[in-house]
Amino acid sequence: MQNRQAIETTLNKLFDAERTARRLHDDLAAMPGDALLDVLTDAIASAAREEDEDEAALRLVRVASLLGEHEGPRALDALIDVLASEHPEARQAAGEEIESLAYERFKEVAQAIERALKRLPVGSSALPELPYLIAEVPEPGVPKLLGQFLSHKDPDAVAAAIETLVEIGDPAHAPLIQPLLGDSRTVELADDGGGDEATSEVTLGELAEEALGLLAPYDDEEGDGAA
Repeated sequence: MQNRQAIETTLNKLFDAERTARRLHDDLAAMPGDALLDVLTDAIASAAREEDEDEAALRLVRVASLLGEHEGPRALDALIDVLASEHPEARQAAGEEIESLAYERFKEVAQAIERALKRLPVGSSALPELPYLIAEVPEPGVPKLLGQFLSHKDPDAVAAAIETLVEIGDPAHAPLIQPLLGDSRTVELADDGGGDEATSEVTLGELAEEALGLLAPYDDEEGDGAA
């Protein structure tokens, strides 16, 4: 009986903490945008210096949630900066916010992604994530935006764009991938059915060739029939 009471007491404290967190979130979200964004961007920089990984992730998850409620380039650039962090939980939170905003305000998100392609360094963890976040957005500008990833210097970003175009599955996008045939840059890809740690190294050229085959699998057969 005492054990049950202790559990109920702790659960009620958790409920109270959640109510407090939601109230404080709403209070912050209602504050002037520029001043809030100043503080949030400083918080991202501070989290990057935080030695306690759990604490850093906690802060970045909450920051991402607040950023998702604000419009404008500063908020979206900051969200992408959270996506570029080394903390999986924070990247997931930022990714969910960006994906949701892409459905609501695609042009604004697309412009932020274009800025990210120019300002983020090769090797940034955000670059290979962004193509997947816009893959299912029903906007005609998505393939054009993915085409910018295909010409990027970051091979992982290129590979992500190739895979995203295959997911979209429109053969009309094959010409975007065609120039990558013969590209000798390599990427590590997870092996299907090989376990969480199993990877294999492939060139972008090989990935492009496979993608073209998946996008237009019947071209060769039609050509043979015509002959």
